[in-house]
Amino acid sequence: MTDRSFVVIGGGIVGLSTAHRLAQRHPGAQVTVVEKEAELALHQTGRNSGVIHSGLYYVPGSMKARTCRDGRAELLEFAKEHGIAFDQCGKVVVATTDDELPRLDALAERGVANGVSLVRIGPERLREIEPHAAGIAALEVHDTGIVDYVAMCAKLAELIVEAGGEIRTSAPVRDIRTSGAGSGGVAGDDELTADVIVNCAGLHSDRITALSGRESPAAIVPFRGEYYELVPEARHLCRTLIYPVPDPAFPFLGVHVTKMVDGGVECGPNAVLALAREGYRWRDIDRRDLWEVLSSPAFLKLARKYWRTGRGEMWRSASKGAFVKALQRLVPELEAKHLEAAPAGVRAQALAPAGALLDDFAVAESDRVVNVVNAPSPAATAALAIGSIVADRVDARLA
Repeated sequence: MTDRSFVVIGGGIVGLSTAHRLAQRHPGAQVTVVEKEAELALHQTGRNSGVIHSGLYYVPGSMKARTCRDGRAELLEFAKEHGIAFDQCGKVVVATTDDELPRLDALAERGVANGVSLVRIGPERLREIEPHAAGIAALEVHDTGIVDYVAMCAKLAELIVEAGGEIRTSAPVRDIRTSGAGSGGVAGDDELTADVIVNCAGLHSDRITALSGRESPAAIVPFRGEYYELVPEARHLCRTLIYPVPDPAFPFLGVHVTKMVDGGVECGPNAVLALAREGYRWRDIDRRDLWEVLSSPAFLKLARKYWRTGRGEMWRSASKGAFVKALQRLVPELEAKHLEAAPAGVRAQALAPAGALLDDFAVAESDRVVNVVNAPSPAATAALAIGSIVADRVDARLA
């Protein structure tokens, strides 16, 4: 038993995984999760495509690569143990033109370096896996799948409460104070105290970092990912997951076609600047959020670098026909009539002061506060492994 106390800010999968790890490591400790929304997992966790990533895309040795592989194994074990819906269906990464072949081969090398089970295949094998996909070569990636991340969050919350912890929803954090005794004070509608505070606030992680008394090493720029879903009579056009060869100079993977655990098939996302941190539609505008982005020299540098790519993403957002055309590179039989609008998501993209996109996960610490500053995809896949790393940082703060 212990009289330790911890507060985790953020009720998404990273926050809940961290709280679960802390409850496991410190039996009897008071672990409290505070979430500003009335429900858990409403933002990034609940609005992604449910993919279990393999570790294919990440720089070997990076935190993303390590935690994706470890987290994937832990996620599958957790899902099996607790009856969470999942499917290890695999995926194909498809090259449609000759100039994509070198990038496909480089991606295969990176995947092998990260321990991913894959094989390079030709069009005949591709047609066996995905009869309606077009490509001159592909990677067949065996370690990828799909899972119900919202159900996983519900189970994590249940386990935290069973261990004596508490989940507080509708509990926004407005202030963080650290006392001379070294304990952290979290002020919301009800004030809490803790030995260590953990910030897993996702789209608001930089602001919570600032509340903790530390300047955030990166600012959050919200990018909206817009999706369509295949109508039921067109779902046969995708059996697993069909991805394009990514552009290594751009942090997003491009529009893809993804089987989901509920039997649906999702298409997307594109990546456009959101006009609010929780801006799921073009009409969702937050003046503070937008001003912070547009007045940032770092963002202006980023915009100058990627303006052509950004223009294409915005055109796909405005034109369903353009979106369909991008999908037809992968699945030529797809037509506009096969697509119906689906809920969008917003990615919390961390941007360094010099204008560089932070590619890897990032954690910043102060006296008794551990801030998860950057946790984009594959954070959901890697969440249990990230939770262990953050718990290590928390334990170091207690030493």
